[in-house]
Parts: sequence; structure tokens; C-alpha cells
Amino acid sequence: MIAPAFSILRIEGALPSGINALAEAAADENVRNVARLIGDWSSGAERFDQNGAALFGAFANRHLIAIGGVTPEPALPEAFRVRRFYVHPAHRRQGAARTLASTVIAHAFKHADTITCNARASAAAAPFWEAMGFEAVEAEAWTHLLRRLRFADEQLSR
Repeated sequence: MIAPAFSILRIEGALPSGINALAEAAADENVRNVARLIGDWSSGAERFDQNGAALFGAFANRHLIAIGGVTPEPALPEAFRVRRFYVHPAHRRQGAARTLASTVIAHAFKHADTITCNARASAAAAPFWEAMGFEAVEAEAWTHLLRRLRFADEQLSR
């Protein structure tokens, strides 16, 4: 088996170099979540450092190519929410998104049995999260939901 050309690392303390380039790529696609991550991190509003929250990055040759994390879901007690997930367009369809999402999901399931996400950022987001096992739901704050039992069932059937 060939090792992937990227690594997934937990981000703590400071945002990694390359975050501004990732934000620019996202902005070019009218995706605002990376810029919001930078703003919230800078202001201290969200640093993914409380109650089981975590932020992860995918790195290729030490360059940040994707980012995503989880925080407690404020609208649904006992749940976590995927936040600020974005993969640079030049690194899509290479496995980084799936590996990063799997890391984020595994971390969230250590703290909750339900995970939500909002896949309104782009046309590709909903099909991606559905391929990861999330189901579309009608909720104001999120578009998709994943329950631990469904995730385990889907992993076993692969």
C-alpha cells in the first residue's frame, strides 16, 4: 500500500502558515468559511479548544491543503458540528478530504453520538458529506446529520 502524499495534524496554539492562501482559494469560490475561521481565531471567538472541540489540517509537503474541525453543536445538546471544512481545489479528488473528514468524524464520535454539518457552502459539499454517511435533513442550522450507529453500519458494509 502506498502512503498518502499528505498528513493530517491537529492544529493547536496558532493557525498554520498557508491559512491565508487557503482562505484566498476559498474566497475565489465564494466560500467564506476559511476567512471566518481566521477572524474567529484572531478575535478568540473560536479556537477549537473547548469541550472536545478540535481543528485539523491536511498537509502536503508541509503546505496546508485542507482544514476542518468540530465543536459542540449549540442547537442540539449531545451533538458535535463539523466546521470550517475546506479543501484547496488543486488537492481535491486525491483522498485528502475523505481522510480529513474521517479524522474529524472519529474525533467527534469520541465526544458525541451525533454529528451535524452545514453543506450550503458549495454544490459539491452535500454529495461529499452524503458519501461520508451523513443524511440530508431539514433543519435551520444544518443540512446534514450523522449518527454513530448509521456510520458504523455503513463502514461495515464497505
